[in-house]
Amino acid sequence: MKVLIIEDEKAMAKEMYVFLEKSFYLCDIAYSAKEGNNLMEENQYDFILLDLGLPDKDGLEVLNDTKKMCPNASYIILTARGDLEDRIKGLDLGADDYLAKPFSLLELQSRMQAITRRKSGNNDPQIELGEFYLDLNKRSVWCQKKEVELSRKEFDLLSYMLLHKNRPLTRFQLSEHIWGNFSDDDYDSNYIDVHIKNIRKKMSAHASVDWLQTLRGIGYKIKI
Repeated sequence: MKVLIIEDEKAMAKEMYVFLEKSFYLCDIAYSAKEGNNLMEENQYDFILLDLGLPDKDGLEVLNDTKKMCPNASYIILTARGDLEDRIKGLDLGADDYLAKPFSLLELQSRMQAITRRKSGNNDPQIELGEFYLDLNKRSVWCQKKEVELSRKEFDLLSYMLLHKNRPLTRFQLSEHIWGNFSDDDYDSNYIDVHIKNIRKKMSAHASVDWLQTLRGIGYKIKI
């Protein structure tokens, strides 16, 4: 999943970047509202972590603007402000959660996971998928108490599709959110096709994967 960190405290921004990259997120950093806007003009993000105390624009104004640019993203406000009014206003503007500085990076990750589960309609970290279930916290797939061995990218691809179940996803969308940005010259849909083929092969050895559909000329969809 793609994350944009908009935070002017460079040490904190880099600390979040390193931690989330190790947790299998793809991250960009902006140190100002302007840099954040430039990135959002070029990319769509799954999460935007937004500091309220930016040097060039109030974070609440940024939140209002970014909701228009990245309407499908989840937003977590990061701030040292303790004012309840700001907190309520941020949530009213569409933020999904609020973390007061200083905060634990493990708590940040936990909040992100909880938001992802809530938006997918699954409050349990273990999500059923036909005869399988995915454990999002442990990054594992099981079928009748037997673990299905998927690679890191295969799990990322499967879990991303599951969190957007019943929605057609193009090969480019999947590539962008799992592998990062592709220029037109570098893009090759074969990246996705090979991994989907491997997922089908590994999982069908345990049970049916009829829920994983190929949409000819478009991409793929998990239908449940």
